[in-house]
Amino acid sequence: MFKRLIKYYLVALFVLSINASFAVKIEFHDFKTKQQEQLYLQLVAELRCVKCQNQNLAESNAELAKDMRDKAYEMVIKGATRTDVVNYMTARYGDFVLYKPPFKTKTLLLWVGPPVFLLLSLFMLFKLIRGQKNQPKESLSEADRNSVRELLASNAKK
Repeated sequence: MFKRLIKYYLVALFVLSINASFAVKIEFHDFKTKQQEQLYLQLVAELRCVKCQNQNLAESNAELAKDMRDKAYEMVIKGATRTDVVNYMTARYGDFVLYKPPFKTKTLLLWVGPPVFLLLSLFMLFKLIRGQKNQPKESLSEADRNSVRELLASNAKK
């Protein structure tokens, strides 16, 4: 029994050592003030990784995201404001780096499109439902009903 426990223990250690080799590197940054740290954390949470497309810089493990985080850290340490960092990132990577892009002619469809499509969909749904109410219900004439009854009765006698 003791040998069996040792085997299980060794297997568990082996499995855990394999998982540890796949661990993600954790970045540590030193900040001069608490405000700089809060600004950095806010920036990496609100800026999008342009490679991953649906992850912010804090969540992404892409090499580009790491470079963007490093640049944001460097700018924050040098005393750049939130606006400075955001302007730098948008100048370099475009408005896509922002989760909330500015309202411009270039992004007009992004802002106006969803409400317009929603209203059009609701209008079409309303029109479809209303059109179904106005359609006459098909019903059989009395002569057709009698012929169906006779057919059913003759099939029932057989």
